[in-house]
Amino acid sequence: MKSRGLVTKTLQYYWRTTRALTLGAQGCVIAGDGRILLIRHTYRPGWHFPGGGVEKNETIQTALERELYEEARIQLTAPPELFGLYANFQFFPGDHIALFAIREWRQVEEPKPNREIAAHGFFAPAELPKDIHPPTRARINEITSGVQPADSWS
Repeated sequence: MKSRGLVTKTLQYYWRTTRALTLGAQGCVIAGDGRILLIRHTYRPGWHFPGGGVEKNETIQTALERELYEEARIQLTAPPELFGLYANFQFFPGDHIALFAIREWRQVEEPKPNREIAAHGFFAPAELPKDIHPPTRARINEITSGVQPADSWS
């Protein structure tokens, strides 16, 4: 599994340094009781929103829908709300993240841990995991408390 992680990191580095712009789509999936879906990956620490990169010839909404289903078995039942567009230059020049607030959805089945996803869970905004990724915590605060969205993901 370590060699797979090295290959993934190498390809990500290549893509992000050779392309002028990269774009990711992430979804803040909000349950009816206000809890928020978070994902813990096998290849990076902390809890994050489900999401990933927009591929060539793929719309941002298609990418979002694909990632939500792959990572959490979530299907949209209404169009997602684009909450913010963030620069993510700290690690990759030219990288941007589109964050969507998703309030109408269904989970078609309980996802099982796999090579990419170690765990998933729904958390109340006041009871987020201690090891949540700090930018994810900041975005949750923006969405739930009405704080003005930042320009930068970090």
